[in-house]
Amino acid sequence: MQGIYLGIDVGTGSVRVGAFDANGNLRGIGKQDIKIWRFPPNYVEQSSEDIWSATGAAIRKALSAGKIEAKYVRGMSFDATCSLVALAEEFEPVTVSPTGSHQQNVIVWMDHRAIAQADTINAVGHDVLRYVGGTISPEMQPPKLMWLKTHLPETWTRAAKFMDLADFLVYRATGVDRRSLCTSVCKWTYLGHDGSGGRYDMSFFESNGIEDVFANDRVPLESHPMGDFAGELTGSAAASLGLRPGIAVGVGIIDAHAGGIASLGSLLNSGSKTDQAFDNAIALIGGTSSCHMAVSQSPRFIGGIWGPYFGAMLPQMWLNEGGQSATGSLIDHVIRNNASYPDIFKAARDRNVDVYSYLNQTLEEVIRAHGLAVFDQRHVLPDHHGNRLPRADAGAKGMLTGLTLEFSPEEVSIWYGATIHALAYGTREIIEAMNAAGYAVDQIYMCGGHLKNQRFIQDHATITNCRVVIPEEKEAVLLGGALLAAVAAGAYQDIYEAMRHMCRSDKIIEPDPQTRSYHDRKYTIFKEMAEFQKRIHTKII
Repeated sequence: MQGIYLGIDVGTGSVRVGAFDANGNLRGIGKQDIKIWRFPPNYVEQSSEDIWSATGAAIRKALSAGKIEAKYVRGMSFDATCSLVALAEEFEPVTVSPTGSHQQNVIVWMDHRAIAQADTINAVGHDVLRYVGGTISPEMQPPKLMWLKTHLPETWTRAAKFMDLADFLVYRATGVDRRSLCTSVCKWTYLGHDGSGGRYDMSFFESNGIEDVFANDRVPLESHPMGDFAGELTGSAAASLGLRPGIAVGVGIIDAHAGGIASLGSLLNSGSKTDQAFDNAIALIGGTSSCHMAVSQSPRFIGGIWGPYFGAMLPQMWLNEGGQSATGSLIDHVIRNNASYPDIFKAARDRNVDVYSYLNQTLEEVIRAHGLAVFDQRHVLPDHHGNRLPRADAGAKGMLTGLTLEFSPEEVSIWYGATIHALAYGTREIIEAMNAAGYAVDQIYMCGGHLKNQRFIQDHATITNCRVVIPEEKEAVLLGGALLAAVAAGAYQDIYEAMRHMCRSDKIIEPDPQTRSYHDRKYTIFKEMAEFQKRIHTKII
């Protein structure tokens, strides 16, 4: 058997592992759920040790599924959500929770406890904010660090390391604290373009009272590009993961960015990388939330769009990142948050399909009978967990208009469809902001959980007027991690060579011109709703 490379993805709800060969073929896959604690207001926590244990279980499942012996694994790389981990010495967890439980030592990316701290940072202002779209988000690490220093001073004093989750996994695997350029630039305000390898602007941390986060190497001052060799898998880590010691471990990456590398990889199949090819494409990585990745050879400053981030996804390229804080989670909320859900679940089970397929079938029947007019009075603003981008307003709220007392399965299917429309309108708004700043996006390279929903794909193509390119390997996030593992292990000389060999596209979904004008009118209402909602949620009563 040829060499195997592991892409290890830690998402919001599970660890997934893909075992790939050097040609990008998936040979085995494994999954293990992870614990999550949620409690109001907007607190979401996890355990680094639970995640590490789940990683070992998922690796064993992937190797077993592919009938792969551990001796064939040549490299591994971690991607993860941009969650914050607090550790004492020797990987010992330190609580980030008001409960005081040291088991709960991870503030999950979607935790919004630090909105007030983000507001303070934005009010103070600093030049580094130019590189996060002008406004820092509570999903980033400086606001969370400020919250910890204020509300859990014992944790602040005791912690020996504050880390992004992907960097923690590399540290746990190798014993080497080798931070990722991706995590540092995107979530910690590291200036990857400044100096020989990037730097932190200490005046930003001083102005917000958290400069001591760098004391005693709690956060190293250097970061390292993805694809770099981070270290060898230690004996103790190998034993807990079911692997051999000495395996090459790559520098970590944020989960969406791993998907972006693999999704855009097929752009390079016919030749070398060109600015024009990347200018015309974004990668849309969807799951609980969605990220929209576009890269360019020169920096583009776009208000309300994260970045420009230098080297945060592709080497020597600038990244602009749009995103929606709730996509898959919002669709699930709309489906479940009504009295008809038990009937819908039972009907789907009786048909031997999942709930989404059942609702797609039901909605198709409704549209065949009544046309798109069923959506005329039903409008959704999908900011139930704030607006990540392009308004960068964590305090934004969702809205629905057109509600009645009816909640039959048919009515739920219409609201389900209207929610998917709204998410596509949000993507359109992000693309328009990018195109106004120099991009010419007319293709969406889509990956993630949304690929399982044909309606989501088609509506995005039609509403954005972009072709949607589907990757051959649907597990693109896992492939992105395996690609970085292959580079770290020396199978390829750099990320671009690995992209050419391991990434391929499958099919293209074209926009539907017959419904474009209808969605243009709905999109106008969508933007009007956003402006109205902003006025009312910022008004003091």
